[in-house]
Amino acid sequence: MNFLSHVGRFVVAALVLMVVGWIVPQFTVGGFWSALILALVIALLGWVVEGIFGKKATPFGRGIVGFIVSAVVIWVAQFVVSGVSVSILGAILAALVIGIIDLFLPVSTPFEAAK
Repeated sequence: MNFLSHVGRFVVAALVLMVVGWIVPQFTVGGFWSALILALVIALLGWVVEGIFGKKATPFGRGIVGFIVSAVVIWVAQFVVSGVSVSILGAILAALVIGIIDLFLPVSTPFEAAK
């Protein structure tokens, strides 16, 4: 993937996070820049989790483990990014909504892009 596709991927992820903040109660994003930084932090945390536990236990993984890890990553990311507030229930609902949006707008992971 080239640089512009990475930038586009994070812009789309930020827009998705803003939509999720509009839909999901107890999940608020301060604005586009907070959403963009949140998308970067979620990607970095997902990359770290994938490096430690493997592909099955990542936010990009499918199934209940990927869903739970995604909710935990979203909840932890709020402590890194200012302007973001997420409750535990909000993180679970956000992971569900992001998973549903990902069905219609799939974004490849860095590891899938390398193949």
